[in-house]
Amino acid sequence: MSFFISMQNISKTFYGIKALNNVELELKYGEALCLAGQNGCGKSTLIKILSGVYQPDKGATIKIGASHYTQLTPQESIKKGIQVIYQDLSLFPNLTVAENIAIHSYQKLGWVNQKEVEEIATSAIDSIHADLPLDKEVGTLPIAQQQLVAICRALAQNAKLLIMDEPTASLTAKEVNDLLNVVNKLKSKGISIIFVSHKLNEVMKVSDSVLVLKDGNMIGKYPINEVDEKKLGFLMTGLNIQLSQLPPFNKADEPILEVKNLTKSGEYENVSFSLRKGEIISFIGLLGSGRTELCLSLFGQTKPDKGEMTLKGKAVQFKNNREAIQQGIAYVSEDRMNTGLMMNESIHHNIISTILGRISNKFNVIKDKVAYQHSQSLIDALKIKVSDSDLPVNTLSGGNAQRVSIAKWLSIRPDIIILDSPTIGVDIANKEGIFNIIKSLAEEGISVIFVTDEVEEAFYHSHRIFIMKKGQIAHHICATQTTEQELMEKVYEHHA
Repeated sequence: MSFFISMQNISKTFYGIKALNNVELELKYGEALCLAGQNGCGKSTLIKILSGVYQPDKGATIKIGASHYTQLTPQESIKKGIQVIYQDLSLFPNLTVAENIAIHSYQKLGWVNQKEVEEIATSAIDSIHADLPLDKEVGTLPIAQQQLVAICRALAQNAKLLIMDEPTASLTAKEVNDLLNVVNKLKSKGISIIFVSHKLNEVMKVSDSVLVLKDGNMIGKYPINEVDEKKLGFLMTGLNIQLSQLPPFNKADEPILEVKNLTKSGEYENVSFSLRKGEIISFIGLLGSGRTELCLSLFGQTKPDKGEMTLKGKAVQFKNNREAIQQGIAYVSEDRMNTGLMMNESIHHNIISTILGRISNKFNVIKDKVAYQHSQSLIDALKIKVSDSDLPVNTLSGGNAQRVSIAKWLSIRPDIIILDSPTIGVDIANKEGIFNIIKSLAEEGISVIFVTDEVEEAFYHSHRIFIMKKGQIAHHICATQTTEQELMEKVYEHHA
């Protein structure tokens, strides 16, 4: 079978640094290719060259169908049927499903033929056997349905290649399976797929082949039946990552935190648990199970309707998160880009943002020397890869940005740190690095609560596991007293 796309000698240099070095990409009609590699390996650069956003260095050849190019413009790329669905989906929340799908098929000036818009949208929806409400505003839909709207919009533009960037990051297990089924339907229609994901189990399910990049170089392209998750992880990182469970937590100290029957109507109900000094506990459950809502109340961001919290032996009721911070509780947000970090501000300013009072003189002027010593000590301790701490956070990879989030809260010297989905958008090597940080914090006596929807993370990286369903704790398990398979069955029971 002939290749739909063939890219040869693809290099890209930024300010003298090679982001890509003689990479090749070949893709058949109806083939699903996973683009795999750590953050910063060149995946995004390659996608932007294929979609015409970046122009490659001289010597590149790109063949799409029967057409030959040395570089593409966005218009040429779209005309050839290449569509990119980014993580933010780029939908119009105030327009209907039908209007979003057919947005490129009608002129905004003058009047819109609503019947034609609905016909275009219905045709795209029917082609993947989806169930979408044509007249609903997209902003009111759950993220899984928004994903389908983005796919249908691409199909309405006669997509021959769909590039999907981390499409499952915010989906439940069932929604992931539904999306993977849609991908298989697209393949059966001859539509090619490039799939970017850090979740290797999904890569194995949906891909026909995998192209591995490392430091801008092509490691190789492999049929998916020739690799497993372990081999793929090694190809991406050069590391043989061996997972082992934490030893049982046997300290008999009094709990640093006790929660009894904590309830917030419509979010979580009758939640009770304890946490000891240096212990790591995880809350796992599907999206909507109440995990984040519970953590926000522990941090004083929201107020429970009833229940009790005891911190270091004293009853507490936080009016706001400032009171929680003063009592030694830190919270690393799930959404680092919007609520966790100031992305346009420097790494240094983000790290010191929680302790400005402590590093300022009596005139409220920051003591620069003390401030920079502090931020640099955390950069060193957390192994944040950065050449200059005055660079903005948005210049960092996902893994390094997450380390800055953690550094910012370690500045307050917390007794308890809550990490909400700390590895979202983080590659396999940085995931391991973040959990090594969590382990070292616990060894220093800091108590850790982390939220995850990945069974493997809870199983290998926490002492005790709390499974939440519909706002309640359904199971409380010591990690060493179960198996990964048993844990998975408990998490996903009744959600098949």
